[in-house]
Amino acid sequence: MATEYGQDYGFGGGPGLSADGGSRRHRLPAGLRAPFEARSLREFGYVLLGLPIGITLFVYAVTMMALGAGLLVTFVGVPVLAAGLAGCRGFGALERARARGLLGLDVASPEPLRVPKAGAMAWMGAVLKSGASWRSLLYGVLYLPWSVFSFCVALTFWTVGWTTLTYPLWFWVFPTYVGQGGIQLYGDETHRIYLDNPFEITVTALVGLLITLVTPWIVRALTTVDRVMVYGLLGPSRLATRVVELESDRGVVVDTAAADLRRIERDLHDGAQARLVSLAMDLGLAKEKLREDPQAAARMVDEAHGEVKTALQELRDLARGIHPAVLTDRGLDAALSSVASRCTVPVRVEVDLSERPASAIEGIAYFTVSELLQNVSKHARATAAAVEVWRAENRLMLLVVDNGVGGADASAGSGLAGLAERLDAVDGILVVDSPVGGPTRITAELPWRTEPVRR
Repeated sequence: MATEYGQDYGFGGGPGLSADGGSRRHRLPAGLRAPFEARSLREFGYVLLGLPIGITLFVYAVTMMALGAGLLVTFVGVPVLAAGLAGCRGFGALERARARGLLGLDVASPEPLRVPKAGAMAWMGAVLKSGASWRSLLYGVLYLPWSVFSFCVALTFWTVGWTTLTYPLWFWVFPTYVGQGGIQLYGDETHRIYLDNPFEITVTALVGLLITLVTPWIVRALTTVDRVMVYGLLGPSRLATRVVELESDRGVVVDTAAADLRRIERDLHDGAQARLVSLAMDLGLAKEKLREDPQAAARMVDEAHGEVKTALQELRDLARGIHPAVLTDRGLDAALSSVASRCTVPVRVEVDLSERPASAIEGIAYFTVSELLQNVSKHARATAAAVEVWRAENRLMLLVVDNGVGGADASAGSGLAGLAERLDAVDGILVVDSPVGGPTRITAELPWRTEPVRR
């Protein structure tokens, strides 16, 4: 749909150039660079370290759990189990640090222990009831077989690849047999085949080159499983992550509501309230002059009448800013058309919705488009803009396009950042595509919700 707008309004961009002025095409392809990249060496080192660490984790976890389970008939078993789980959590912290340093995987710490009161018994109970503790134990048990497999695969491919690639440099060290030397490929006592002539040596080196180029990608696939295990077993649970997100969203909603209330209070105090106070004073003066100078009083009443009209208009604008009546009565299509008519550039509005979303989502969509069109009027220096609204499965999609100068950035602490926070508070997303020189395409996604049926 953004392409359609580009065709309608001439929102075109120049040919794509890399940041280094096109020199990127002269660099080696990624497949040839992979064996020598620092990332590949770090990932290979991660796999090699995995075997001794996996053995240590497995021995510790199994020993402590078996010892604790065996001692459960006595009081000693509970402290041993708690100590074993606490040690597994400690190993989990070390594994997250190793993944962060070698794989670049930044995994947040799991939810902390919730100890209701001081004391050893309360601490042991918290450790035993913690899901993160048992996930760390499961990681220690499962990581050993995987580390053995990944260690063997990675080391085999790496060794075979570099050995055969450098074969032309060292094949001569093998002793000759009836004038032949090099690696014996196959054969028996009466008939032996050696890799010793130039053609065979070249083919061996080429096979080694192929294996060497493939090895980093195999290691990368192996470390992908490691990433999943670290993220899934040593990070916070989905429930805890969701709770943190909801707490953050609640804070954003509270702050946004407080800011809106302050804005409404300021607008009332500085606008309509001040105008009404002035109106009351003018009417009081007119009342005093009514008998002495009826004409002056009539002029003052006429001026007061104008002030009343202005105050009413300000109150209407304030009410429209809170929740426009046209949105409630006629929906997004009419409300967005009204907003577009107040924009300083021509705006094309298309709303393709078979039904209306929930009023809360509808209100957020309205204010999102209103804010974006205000940015177009104030900052874009555009000559045309377009707004499109449609539903994609369980998401309400908003697209605002303009052919202005571009350069909008939601991460720069601008109004777009606040708008992104508001959308995030309701599980929405704001995506800004605004290269310098334009065009600007801003896409907003909101969850599709409908009003509950009341009986």
